[in-house]
Amino acid sequence: MANETNNDFAAALSNLFNTSGVLVQQSFELVSTVIKSVVQIIEPIGKSALDLVGSVTCTLGQAVQNVTSALAPKK
Repeated sequence: MANETNNDFAAALSNLFNTSGVLVQQSFELVSTVIKSVVQIIEPIGKSALDLVGSVTCTLGQAVQNVTSALAPKK
């Protein structure tokens, strides 16, 4: 009878550790998936923002050139 109790306890403990391991593994997989999803969302937004900054910089440069050429004395 004592041996049967030890076997039940060992099985329960083994199941507990297996379940804990699965929960930890699934938690890491969930965090990894969330990080990948966030990166996939932010990547195009970052690219668009950089393109916008480049366009604004180019436009401002052209505006400064136009103002400078308008103000420069003509020969």
